Amino acid sequence: MMNIVVLVKQVPDTYSERKLSPSDGTLDRDATDAVLDEINERAVEAALQLKESHGGEVTVVTMGPDRATDAIRKALSMGADKAVHLSDEAVHGSCAVQTARALAKVLGTVEGGFDLVVAGNEASDGRSAAVPAMVADVLGLPALTHAREVTVDGSTVTVRRETDDGVTHLSAELPAVVSVNEKINEPRYPSFKGIMAAKKKPVATLSLADAGIDPSEVGLATALSAVVSSQPKPPKSAGEKIEDEGDGGAKVAAFLVAQKLI
Repeated sequence: MMNIVVLVKQVPDTYSERKLSPSDGTLDRDATDAVLDEINERAVEAALQLKESHGGEVTVVTMGPDRATDAIRKALSMGADKAVHLSDEAVHGSCAVQTARALAKVLGTVEGGFDLVVAGNEASDGRSAAVPAMVADVLGLPALTHAREVTVDGSTVTVRRETDDGVTHLSAELPAVVSVNEKINEPRYPSFKGIMAAKKKPVATLSLADAGIDPSEVGLATALSAVVSSQPKPPKSAGEKIEDEGDGGAKVAAFLVAQKLI
């Protein structure tokens, strides 16, 4: 029997235009549709597969505004059992380090504790690819990253990691933190039964005080990183049109040479 926690995040839909708030340089979360990050769906799927093999419970943990409840419900409809939501206006603008420390505190509130924490390698909005390892560091736990495959045998978790440098296998004693990549699985679609059941599953909403977090430890004012300046992406310029008068191939080749593409 395993108690598995999955760290999830609600992010702007990657198919919509994403914007920064002109007032403080943070992500304007109200400007676009919000969804459960795709890599987190894969993390939830990995946790559910482990639960199906070993038994136990899957708890979803997130940090975000009230609307992040929608992302929680998506994970619950996939099959997770319960959720914990850190929702407090004071966390607005928190950097990756502050987020990791806050999530570590929230993990300490999970009923029954945990044997394994599963997360995605990186969220599609911040893309720091550091929070799972930071959480592990704060908790003093092993971090097994870039997992393409996750297995548990007794009290040992093993991952197959794929990077540009090759394939390696990592093992650690539980409890541990594992982050998965986009190739680990194809997440299941929530069934109608799962969607209806998700409405009745418990979601604990915590304030900073509930989680034992001092307001000075989070938020834009004390963040370790900040956006100094930004500007909209320039519009695409018109491409170069080549008239083929029998020498089209040569013209295309000359263009590619000029662009240093060949």
